[in-house]
Amino acid sequence: MRAHSAFFLLLLAVLCDASAAQSLFPQDGWRGFTADNKAYRPGDVLTVQVFENTSASSSAETGTRRTNHLAAELAHGSNRVAQSAVAVAGDFDGGGRTQRASRLLTTVTVIVQEVLPGGQLRVAGTQSVTVNEEQQRVTLEGVVRPADISDGNVVQSTRIAEARITYVGEGDLTERNRRAWWRQLLDALGF
Repeated sequence: MRAHSAFFLLLLAVLCDASAAQSLFPQDGWRGFTADNKAYRPGDVLTVQVFENTSASSSAETGTRRTNHLAAELAHGSNRVAQSAVAVAGDFDGGGRTQRASRLLTTVTVIVQEVLPGGQLRVAGTQSVTVNEEQQRVTLEGVVRPADISDGNVVQSTRIAEARITYVGEGDLTERNRRAWWRQLLDALGF
């Protein structure tokens, strides 16, 4: 009988202490063994394949012509007393063409910043690479639908809403390609 009461007291102590017990797997971060390894909560990482091609072209042609002629003659009888003539002519031809193209191919790993009410993921991340003392930095922000994330936890940049992709280079080569301050000033003044 004494063994039963000792066992009962031990069982009661374990059950009372069970309310303070913690799981081996955190409730907010646990995933089943068969679940996808896709980003779905803040702090998760997601790989973005950036394939951006942009091109723009515009042209304008303008042509105007104007000719005016005014003549006056004053006669008295069969004699011509005064004669006057005015002629105005004007021509204008103008045209212009601009064309620009850019291409960016890279892979950036971003971090989920927040889960929006509709289940979309707001992501942001930066990647910096330095080659020959030239630092190249790609910054990416946007909103991703979980359905657009592949099984390998990858999404293409064309599937990101409100995407802001910035590609900036810093170093001697970039500095030499920048226009001089005095040339920028003359351009601003229209020279």
